[in-house]
Amino acid sequence: MKNEVSIQQADFSLADEVALLERDNEIDGAVVTFIGRVRNKNEGLTVTALTLEHYPGMTEKLLEKIITTAKERWNIGRVKVIHRIGRLEIGEQIVFVGITSQHRQDAFAANEFIMDYLKVKAPFWKKELTENGEKWLAAKSSDSKKAEQWS
Repeated sequence: MKNEVSIQQADFSLADEVALLERDNEIDGAVVTFIGRVRNKNEGLTVTALTLEHYPGMTEKLLEKIITTAKERWNIGRVKVIHRIGRLEIGEQIVFVGITSQHRQDAFAANEFIMDYLKVKAPFWKKELTENGEKWLAAKSSDSKKAEQWS
């Protein structure tokens, strides 16, 4: 399995994605995954749904670059990133990051790095449907500060 990036509307199965990371992989002893889901509250408002859009072509290239950087910094094996687009309801999965490595420390660090950079570098746009109507979300300064820790 090579590095894989998927931008898709369809949901994904954690069990299936972990099985793909582990298949015929006898060298890596660690598998670390992260799943982000749509939550029902944000900035004090009740959220009822989330719509995600992206810049096709550019998004995939940036995610590949983030993965390449992670592979240069840590001894990791397989990497899979899935990011969903379209309208998502409360509780639905948005993003999956899966990493394998020989040791857990590299897998945990690389997974966190990829998520931190994905949040601030990848061209995704989020629109929340809230109790007060729809609103586009701006990038959070806390996400930018989190990504800066890796510089």
